[in-house]
Amino acid sequence: MGGSVSLASTGTAGLGRGAELADLLGRRAARKAVGQLLAGARAGRSGALVVRGEAGIGKSALLDDARSSATSSGFRVRHSAGVEAETHFAFAGLHQLCAPLLDRASALPDPQQTALGVAFGLRGGPAPDRFLVGLAVLNVLAEAAEESPLLCLVDDAQWLDEASAQILAFVARRVAAERVALVFGLRDPSESDLRPFAGLPDLRLDGLTETDARTLLAARFPTPLDDEVRDRIVAEARGNPLALLELPRGAPPAQLAGGFEPPDVVSVPRRIEDAFRLRSGSLVAETQLLLLIAATEPTGDAALLWRAAGQLGIGPEAAGPAEAAGLVEIDTRVRFRHPLVRSAVYRAATPPDHRRVHGALAAATDPQVDPDRRAWHRGQAVLGTDEEVAAELERSAGRARARGGLAAAAAFLQRAAELSPEPADRASRALAAAHTKYEAGAFEAATELLAIAAGGPLDTRQRARLRLLHARIAFHRTHDSDVPEMLLDAARKLGPLDPALSRETYLHALDAATITGGRERGVLEVAEAARDAPPPPGPPGPADLLLDGLATTFSKGYEAGVPDLRRALEALRDDEPQTGPTGDADGRRWLWLASRTAAGLFDDELSYLLAARNVRLAREAGALAALPAALVLLSTTLTFTGEFAHATELAAEADEITQATGAAPLGYGRLLLAAWRGDRAETAELHAASVEESAGRRDGTEVAFAQYVMSLLCNGLGDYPAAQDAAVLACEAHELTHSNLALPELVEAATRAGQPERATAALRQLSSRAKASGTPWALGLAARSRALTTTGPAAEEHYHEAIERLRQCRIATHLARTHLVYGEWLRREGRRQDAREQLRTAHDQLTDMGAEAFAARAARELRATGEHPRSRTAQPTDALTAQELHIARLVATGATSREVAERLFLSPRTIEAHLRNIFRKLGISSRRQLRELRLP
Repeated sequence: MGGSVSLASTGTAGLGRGAELADLLGRRAARKAVGQLLAGARAGRSGALVVRGEAGIGKSALLDDARSSATSSGFRVRHSAGVEAETHFAFAGLHQLCAPLLDRASALPDPQQTALGVAFGLRGGPAPDRFLVGLAVLNVLAEAAEESPLLCLVDDAQWLDEASAQILAFVARRVAAERVALVFGLRDPSESDLRPFAGLPDLRLDGLTETDARTLLAARFPTPLDDEVRDRIVAEARGNPLALLELPRGAPPAQLAGGFEPPDVVSVPRRIEDAFRLRSGSLVAETQLLLLIAATEPTGDAALLWRAAGQLGIGPEAAGPAEAAGLVEIDTRVRFRHPLVRSAVYRAATPPDHRRVHGALAAATDPQVDPDRRAWHRGQAVLGTDEEVAAELERSAGRARARGGLAAAAAFLQRAAELSPEPADRASRALAAAHTKYEAGAFEAATELLAIAAGGPLDTRQRARLRLLHARIAFHRTHDSDVPEMLLDAARKLGPLDPALSRETYLHALDAATITGGRERGVLEVAEAARDAPPPPGPPGPADLLLDGLATTFSKGYEAGVPDLRRALEALRDDEPQTGPTGDADGRRWLWLASRTAAGLFDDELSYLLAARNVRLAREAGALAALPAALVLLSTTLTFTGEFAHATELAAEADEITQATGAAPLGYGRLLLAAWRGDRAETAELHAASVEESAGRRDGTEVAFAQYVMSLLCNGLGDYPAAQDAAVLACEAHELTHSNLALPELVEAATRAGQPERATAALRQLSSRAKASGTPWALGLAARSRALTTTGPAAEEHYHEAIERLRQCRIATHLARTHLVYGEWLRREGRRQDAREQLRTAHDQLTDMGAEAFAARAARELRATGEHPRSRTAQPTDALTAQELHIARLVATGATSREVAERLFLSPRTIEAHLRNIFRKLGISSRRQLRELRLP
């Protein structure tokens, strides 16, 4: 245990200084921080703490002290520890922590029970979303904490398997009111070790002060040391408690007389490990081999240890010297004095000994109980190649994938590839491992495996899939403009081999071209190539229709593509999701693109329906990786409909989930809201971040969106030249949605900026597209734009038409803006009374929805007519946060706390805590009163 030393066993029990020495190892300030965490959990304020520091610095001592304090104050304590040899076994660390609590799983909703059961190999089923497993774990912990507060200790978290680390970090970010505390011990990490826990509250343990180091050394060595020797030991230990206790141990008097080791630049943990290595290396050969078995077997199962030892002819007497040397304790469990002992033993062993021990462990492991661990040990025991073992590892990879352990599956496949005697099998397994690494987000490792696969004999289909994987990795890593060409190349190669996957790849290439805005292989060229895609192998599905519609739109023009696109979107609307050629649901895979395309067709009903379905399906599947993007898309849709409060809730929920899962934040929803609200500072900040993310491109979806929102903001603020400049850039982008939405912004900005020719050109394009679309949204915007560019009575007719059209659709924002520009026109025509009616309507609607800049424009115009605009009446709900308003809205529909918790990926106890705050802020005391309130 990291720095965890039983001082009684070192002859200090009689000194009467136990508390003081515990303070030295557990640190006074650190113990106080942990005490505050425990006090908060006891009071219903859950929290987490990451304790960081080098090996031996006292992390495990602090966790042990936390265990003692928690146990004495009524906590239930669960403990897990990462083991370096266990990193390839998905959910191993999580199962170690949760296994005694699984009786609580019966209280979970069925999807969570299933996800947890599949992850732990207790039942069959499709691989669950990793974060749905996390929600299940959160609720299991919350259920366990109902009886008594719960402390979860996770030591050596840097060695947790990837799935366990991600899920426990997710749980740590979602706990709130469950009476649960989590403490992680994390060795000074590389960036990859820290990533799952980044952003959690942390505490770094540094070396002991010189005074504390001397106190600890005096307790460890009651016999007086020469002052010069003591000074040398303290200096060379550099405040590391384990170094102070272990480096002098067993050193000959002659060495202690002159300092136990020459000073050098080797790190203190490495020197401690070297000391353990020297101590273990001095033992008899059988004992060393027994220690190696214990170091190689990560579960600490003593029965398994002795079965493996028996395979090598080692008896129980071999344990005595290792225990006498203070390196290990063996009873029903195997416990090393410190993880550095395990690593010292393992690293000091020769490759032949490693293979012998792995072979013995494989022979001692029951293939029915733990086939995957047996396969892994067999794989490590092989020198050279072995097809039988490679095939067994491949089967283990399939089982790991079925449980959702992508990183574990990739590790099994990678070793299987290394053991494959036939080059074709080696290349095939390397390709499969690369694909699994890609799915797990390990792009660099996937690229290395692709290089191995490329060096072997691959058939034409495998070669095409290799090209496709190269392109997908490039898209996710760089969004470079050459990615569409790479995808096109893969799509062509797949055409005669797998028409369905080929068509999907063409669609991906087209989507990538609109996102990257690449000039070398622009949208037009990709669309022309996509028109040559092979026909679908059966009746065309929604994705097939979407491909054909987009290819026609970008190659032959908007007007030519609208009918095909509408058929595709209606097919998606009417179709239930089906499993596609790469294993994902077509419905979820393309709903994001489809909803965006519907907005490009100015079809508000389809855009809303598809965006809402995307969110619903992601929630039902527990797909937290996909849910944030779905929420942001629905948020932007609701922003156009004027439902700013609800849109804000969804954007905030997306932010919370990305923070909990460690994903990159998605700022598009907040950016659009900020622009509609007229918040110049927030819009500028988010716009700058968006432009930076687009890596200086002047084309593509990201750029078009960023420029569109700036034109929207500047039109609201009345800065028409700036609005015109931004709208021009948005309209020039080779994409469908935001370049269309920017056309009416350009008409208004150019008209007000004194650029009638530019306004007329934009109107011509908008009118043509509105006619092709035929929706009230499109026709209403076109009519308003004609009114802005027309003088005399004809203008008023166009305004009337625009208002009537926009009343027939959901787009309340543009209806309110139409009342605004109509009122502005009426005032300039000298019709003050008529102007007041329109401006009053605009001001009321814009104020109620929160479009403050446009509302301010309406207010200025109203004052110019002699009428004082009404001020917005404060609402009780103004005091609620976005999350509280979201919860209040759901509870007001009659949803229970458990139902709301499942929807928002929180625990029911946290929902109850939020409800108490909501009731207090609103001055109510019941759910019935909440249902009676008029929520925004």
